[in-house]
Amino acid sequence: MAKRDFYEVLGVDRNADADALKKAYRKLAIQYHPDRQQGKTDAEKKEAEEKFKEAAEAYDVLSDPDKRARYDRLGPDGYDQMGGGGFSGGGMSMEDIFRQFGDLFGGFGGFGGFSGFSDAGHTVNHGTNLRVRVKVTLQEIAKGTEKKIKIPRQVSCHACNGTGAKNGTALETCSNCHGSGVEVRIRRTILGQMQTQSECSVCGGSGKRIKERCPDCGGSGLVKREEVVNINIPAGVREGMMLNMRGKGNDAPGGGVPGDLQIVIEEQRDEHLIRDDQDLIYNLMIDFPTAALGGKVEIPTVDGRARVTIEPGTQPGKVLRLRGKGLPSVNGYGKGDLLVNVMVYVPENLSAADKKAVEAMRQSQAFTPSSSTKERIFSRLRHMFD
Repeated sequence: MAKRDFYEVLGVDRNADADALKKAYRKLAIQYHPDRQQGKTDAEKKEAEEKFKEAAEAYDVLSDPDKRARYDRLGPDGYDQMGGGGFSGGGMSMEDIFRQFGDLFGGFGGFGGFSGFSDAGHTVNHGTNLRVRVKVTLQEIAKGTEKKIKIPRQVSCHACNGTGAKNGTALETCSNCHGSGVEVRIRRTILGQMQTQSECSVCGGSGKRIKERCPDCGGSGLVKREEVVNINIPAGVREGMMLNMRGKGNDAPGGGVPGDLQIVIEEQRDEHLIRDDQDLIYNLMIDFPTAALGGKVEIPTVDGRARVTIEPGTQPGKVLRLRGKGLPSVNGYGKGDLLVNVMVYVPENLSAADKKAVEAMRQSQAFTPSSSTKERIFSRLRHMFD
């Protein structure tokens, strides 16, 4: 299902400034906050949760200048297909989102807990992301391709089901936080007592401690394993683009949210063709007789070969355009062209007979450029540098 446009989600126009974005997001976050959904059905609460996360993702992208510029360039579908900016709202709890954007609300002030949207206030563990570089050829970029790569990743330990505890033993309540997952500190200030709350330093926010560690994973809940992953690379990708496969990174200890697999595109240099955005360039060298008399030549394309016509009297630097023979847009908006840059080879080593033949040509008026010919050629060159 295609995502809604982020500007539409926040209800702002495309020229909205930072203050307008913040105001729009804050309004939606308050509207769909779980504390405002009391007395509603489970379906209505679920819908509110999804709209809250949708607004958070939209604000995450549009409030960041780099992400916003990329989003404006690629559009909703292209941005999502490219992995976006790394925001994984679908895997984040409401508490995680408020940690990220809590400054908009003065921390969590004005709201209660996050019942129904978090794990009883405990921290949700997130697996780490993995990043790999994948090489693709121009031919693969032109049509899109599927790659199978072997990736070493951390996966949940089967022996302990990811708990880190030895099979048959149970987890015990953390004695430091008494199962709450948080440490509360109270200190006196000139303004009175100040209470702060942070993740438990002993259990890491889980509220549980391991009695006896699993011998297979050493208590981490994770083991290393190589897995083969199928990666679908869309047509039109370019050097440095990053695709994002959610949930294909390292597993999280304790059955949390897996990390993502980030695929960085690396273009392989083609032997014949040069890429210029969606266009391709081929430098064609022809001999003098073909340039003077015309003829047919065969050139490579991204999907095979093509025959092009060289008109009689073709000058060096002439560019032939083969429309639609370039690369597709990653957004699916049309294809580029193949530009054939024609150069004429001037012989460097001539025999005595060759020199005599060329000398005879020099005496002919046909081999002397006219003023109009020179003006036509040089005016084109001047235009290139304007």
